[in-house]
Amino acid sequence: MNPRLDFFGNALAAKVMRHINSAGRAVTDSGLPHTTQELVKIRASQINGCGFCTDMHVKDAAAAGETPVRLHLVAAWREASVFTEAERAALELTEQGTRIADAAVGVGEDVWANAAKHYDEDQLVALVSLIAVINAYNRINVINQQPAGDYQPGQFG
Repeated sequence: MNPRLDFFGNALAAKVMRHINSAGRAVTDSGLPHTTQELVKIRASQINGCGFCTDMHVKDAAAAGETPVRLHLVAAWREASVFTEAERAALELTEQGTRIADAAVGVGEDVWANAAKHYDEDQLVALVSLIAVINAYNRINVINQQPAGDYQPGQFG
């Protein structure tokens, strides 16, 4: 499989990605736990069918010490006992924030209230921003048919 466009070699793509990457760095440097950040990126990528991002974030999480059991259970987090209540709230917000069009209300008040029980305002800003950023990456990679499987942990810094 070959990508439709060379996003890593195109000058305009580089400018666009620089801005998205800058937003991603702001989230990475926020007070949102890094474990939660990786779980959110994995779950949104799974929902969106983005193999490239799923590959990247599973490998980065594993390299950072995430357990194989938790990584294998991200897609079935509701039935898994290995996630904290805060992580579960973040994963549910991720699902509703990624599937906005699937519900008439977008993100439900109960989901928002649950997330707000576990995260302060800055962490909520980081969480909402992260969901938006990973969805942007997912859409670029899915539309471009960016192949998955060759990513090396830390490849992009």
